Amino acid sequence: MPSIPANSDLPAALDAPAGAGLLDALQHQVAVFARRAEQTRLGGVGQARNSMDRAAYLLLNRLDLEGPMGVKALAGGMGIDSSTVTRQVAPLVDSGLVKRTSHPEDGRAVVLALSPRGLARLEEVRSSRRELMARVTEGWSEGERESFTGLLTRFNLSLSELMAAVAEAGPAS
Repeated sequence: MPSIPANSDLPAALDAPAGAGLLDALQHQVAVFARRAEQTRLGGVGQARNSMDRAAYLLLNRLDLEGPMGVKALAGGMGIDSSTVTRQVAPLVDSGLVKRTSHPEDGRAVVLALSPRGLARLEEVRSSRRELMARVTEGWSEGERESFTGLLTRFNLSLSELMAAVAEAGPAS
């Protein structure tokens, strides 16, 4: 099994446990990343720091990128159940960041849409988070940023596909 080179730029707490294999080192770094992300909530910098939780950001971002949609479509696209989306969207509607509108083809159905206020708030948070990412990767080349983003995207997609397959298979007997 290949060894993981020690990185003298990282604190010892971030290094993989001594003697660990590559997959052990990977799971360790993912765990450390999850803890750091939760500690900082990757909220950004300035006034917008930590001002929007992860669920709200992901919901608003999806509505911005994909346009108005129903709860079921939103839940499916995010890999969570409809009741969770309903619970997470309620405060966004109450605060005016998301609006409920009639479906353009079926007036009985309701779709969720990003409000102008929601878009403005999302842009504020995106800007703050963009600044945080710039600071965190300040010493990185553009190529390193692109490589990391590509690999992290690939990792997230693989994890999502695996979780969907596990959920589809149901509980193990």
